[in-house]
Amino acid sequence: MKFITDLLSNIFMTAFSQCGYDKALGKVVVSNRLDLCQFQCNGALSGAKQYRKSPLLIAKEVVAHIPENEMIGSLEVVAPGFINVSLKDEFLMNYVQEMYFDQHMGIPQAEQEETIVLDYGNPNVAKPLHVGHLRSAIIGEALKRIVTATGRKAIGDVHLGDWGLPMGLVLAELEDRYGENLPLLTTELLNEVYPCASKKSKADPNFLEKARTMTAKLQKGDPAYQETWKTMVALSVEDIKKTYARLGATFDYWYGESDSSKYVPELLEILKAKDILVESEGAQVVEVAKDGDKQPIPPTIVIKSNGSEGYATTDIATIIQRQRDFAPDQIWYVVDFRQNLHFTQVFRTAQKAELIPSTTKLTHLCFGTVNGKDGKPFKTRDGGVMQLSDLLDAVVDCAYEKLKSSDNAEEAAKKETAEKIGIAAIKFGDLISHYSKDCIFDLDKFMASEGKTGVYLLYVVARINSILRKYGGNGNTKLNAVYSEGERDLLLKLALSGNAFLGAYTEKSPNILCENAYQIAVAFSKFYHDNRILGETDPSKRSSWISLCTIAKAILVKHLDTLGIETVDVM
Repeated sequence: MKFITDLLSNIFMTAFSQCGYDKALGKVVVSNRLDLCQFQCNGALSGAKQYRKSPLLIAKEVVAHIPENEMIGSLEVVAPGFINVSLKDEFLMNYVQEMYFDQHMGIPQAEQEETIVLDYGNPNVAKPLHVGHLRSAIIGEALKRIVTATGRKAIGDVHLGDWGLPMGLVLAELEDRYGENLPLLTTELLNEVYPCASKKSKADPNFLEKARTMTAKLQKGDPAYQETWKTMVALSVEDIKKTYARLGATFDYWYGESDSSKYVPELLEILKAKDILVESEGAQVVEVAKDGDKQPIPPTIVIKSNGSEGYATTDIATIIQRQRDFAPDQIWYVVDFRQNLHFTQVFRTAQKAELIPSTTKLTHLCFGTVNGKDGKPFKTRDGGVMQLSDLLDAVVDCAYEKLKSSDNAEEAAKKETAEKIGIAAIKFGDLISHYSKDCIFDLDKFMASEGKTGVYLLYVVARINSILRKYGGNGNTKLNAVYSEGERDLLLKLALSGNAFLGAYTEKSPNILCENAYQIAVAFSKFYHDNRILGETDPSKRSSWISLCTIAKAILVKHLDTLGIETVDVM
């Protein structure tokens, strides 16, 4: 389906051209004053200087060349040269109905095949997911679904941290504690061992060096270390999957840094063949600084002085793997802002070594941190880092308390609903702002039943469900007429959904979709409050309103599903 803005632009471009003006001036946009008109063409203002004519005269001349058509209901020229446009109700109704029956629900599809790999999640083996892992999962999942919704192939890779120094720290601590008599490893033991080992490494240089040596031996294939490591990975992945499942975060691949290790020898050969791998203080590095850099960019460490692979090494080798397996057009890395320098080094090394075609785009979508209401990093009451599962439990418990007094559901149903409401509250609370901003974790705000919250959106969907149930089904989807201004506003919001999906993709910004979903919900609420839908005695009017409810629900649910938010039947 074509956007309404594009259809209108074609009409106005023709008119501008017929008047002897540049047709590009005929671009039509959504009005920023919907109380005055639905769309605007501001080309006369831009063309005034170019053609040395009054913008008002240009606008009037262009409007005179707009023929009667099925789309435009009214045209108005407003000083100093705006052209205000509103649609015919019949066209707007037909357009929204066409969206509903369109297999893509009016979302524009990619004109050519495109594959985008999304690297998000990034959990570490032998460590529980903590609040710092929240945003990568939420943002990455939403972006992956947006890519898919716009007709592109999305490949999600969790990219486990399973091959670096943290593995050596755990192995070293286990050896210090148990020697060769290792106990049966459990998730609980690993979750306790790593923070202890990390703390010890900061205070004991000898322990740190031991961990580094064990990391290098693991990476070189030491059989004993590999056996323990495999058990660590299996236990951690099982635990991590449970938490990600609660967030609705799905991954096509559970590759880790270790999976890219087999590409490191090939990477070294390429770097040496291109004569860009040099020695520096015992390490092997690639110089990536460029003239014009505003800050120093250190060389990329490929092989450390102790022979182990650097953090960047596996990320660069992963690019070889992804190019070999998927030949992606783009790779998006959904990782927090603290890794900005790291990805600058990785991207420049990959491009300098020509590991990918020059047309392949590598993008770091760096997001902010999760902070408390005081603006400081979110912590537990005792000042520690909160585990992600504990955070989810707290929000779900809050949702359950609000549902507990409800008499219209069994206990199991209440708990299931509370889980969905709580997760929706967290997700929408994060996604409603641009990912580059810090997320302020405010449970009271997230759980509010009014305003820009996931709870409010679920409530609107539940209200529509209630209307349709009482009516006795979804009814048909035939819109007979527009009977009120509230309907007209809702239809317009629905009609512009495709623009929102495209904007969310091109800007890589789920918040655009969140805002559009909220605007639809607000428009529906106004329509609902202004009209007695089920009590309407005119059969034609009631049928049309039920149809509008059905269509609005479908499009709103499409928004929420794309954001990774599950709806509930009742609230």
